[in-house]
Amino acid sequence: MVARVNTVAFSGIDVLDVDVQVQIANGMPAFTVVGLPDKAVAESRERVRAAIGAIGLALPPKRITVNLSPADLLKEGSHFDLPIALGVLAAMDAVPGDELSHYAALGELALDGALSPVAGVLPAAIGAAAKGLGLICPGPQGGEAAWAGEIEVLAPNSLLALINHFKGTQVLSPPEPKMEDVGGTYPDIADIKGQESAKRALEVAAAGGHNLLMIGPPGAGKSMLAERLPGILPALDPAEALEVSMIHSVAGALEGGRLIRRRPYRNPHHSASMPSLVGGGLRVRPGEISLAHLGVLFLDELPEFHRTALESLRQPMETGRVTVARANAHVTYPARFQLVAAMNPCKCGYLGDPAQACNRAPKCAVDYQSKISGPLFDRIDLHVDVPAVSAADLSLPPPAETSTDVTKRIAAARTLQSERYSGIGAAKTIRTNADADGQLLEEIAAPDAEGRALLSQAADKMHLTARGYHRVLRVARTLADLEGSESVHRIHIAEALTYRRLVPGRAAVASSS
Repeated sequence: MVARVNTVAFSGIDVLDVDVQVQIANGMPAFTVVGLPDKAVAESRERVRAAIGAIGLALPPKRITVNLSPADLLKEGSHFDLPIALGVLAAMDAVPGDELSHYAALGELALDGALSPVAGVLPAAIGAAAKGLGLICPGPQGGEAAWAGEIEVLAPNSLLALINHFKGTQVLSPPEPKMEDVGGTYPDIADIKGQESAKRALEVAAAGGHNLLMIGPPGAGKSMLAERLPGILPALDPAEALEVSMIHSVAGALEGGRLIRRRPYRNPHHSASMPSLVGGGLRVRPGEISLAHLGVLFLDELPEFHRTALESLRQPMETGRVTVARANAHVTYPARFQLVAAMNPCKCGYLGDPAQACNRAPKCAVDYQSKISGPLFDRIDLHVDVPAVSAADLSLPPPAETSTDVTKRIAAARTLQSERYSGIGAAKTIRTNADADGQLLEEIAAPDAEGRALLSQAADKMHLTARGYHRVLRVARTLADLEGSESVHRIHIAEALTYRRLVPGRAAVASSS
């Protein structure tokens, strides 16, 4: 007789069905796991043996074979512990195998039989619900699995509690869906004195989901501005919260099994490697750009990042997803993030300041800014200079406008965009003006005659690429939305053009002259 238990493997945020088959046969005592297991899965036999012993049972002195089907699919992770243990118990007639067939199971076993949290419970629950199955998962993650909808979730804290439930001596209560606690407040934009043009650019970036690059000397407030961006962004809607939480679930980053309500804000150090940014590693885990999906990725000291790491962002910035290709797997993760970057104008940081700039200017600035390639630079919608704040500005009282005031304008602009794209077939991939492209962009952001003439002249003089031309249109459409205007006018084109800098190198020379 062969006992069977349903479980899953993961390919990105997609779930793949795995059939755990357990056979107990006569022969020399042995416990073998086959079906292309990795090291963590192969070691599960020792955790299963110890956990079953901890609840007062003993493995029979026979040959136990566990097959993870399909056998040619690599099985990774400790979440196979629980389905293997349940398969062994079903083969021993300690739990009813026919009842187990109605569930998918995943969880890590401690040596005392307790169940420990694992990655991927939320996508596993959604996959189980699509197949009409229930889900068995560790107790702390029951609230995460409950978001899958009409699904029966068993969330025991131990293997013994699960066995008692199937025997009818203990009843496991259905878990309640858990949501992230939104306690605390974001830093307020009113804390920033001066920098009116930079704050305007930050508002435009938030309203349209645009990428933003801030260039200025040390201490000008670039990091402060970036830290206040999440506080003026609209909250995730339910569908977005589920989408973001699935990625964090696969990464094992959902605290307490609670769904994420705030937009992600990731700020990796400039020493981050390419796999840490785009994803990769032995198990092809999601990188920072995927963990920032539908949120903000802040890269401070942009030129200090490794060149290969920065260049790896170019394709995800266009497509909204990243495919990590390895010899043993091709995994795709969502990666529709809003890039916010900050950098000094040169190595010393004081380009254009005769009192502090080094004597190598502007050559040092050309070399420093050229670390950012032209194609990457061209993919950033908004380029804004953040000058040093004077002592006179610092002595002024706090600005009257707070993040709450700015958020209201941004929410109104986002509402217009939501209504605009709701009737489009690709609405799931077009949420903001920053996502619009092609013929759609030409239709929704078509400027009036004066605006089109200005844009044509500027495109020739500034040598705008086709991408840069469309970025100007996107920003102009957002500026019109902030004003509640149905049409894009010359004034919107003019302001959008002020946010386009020359390519690296030329920009340094222009700013120093």
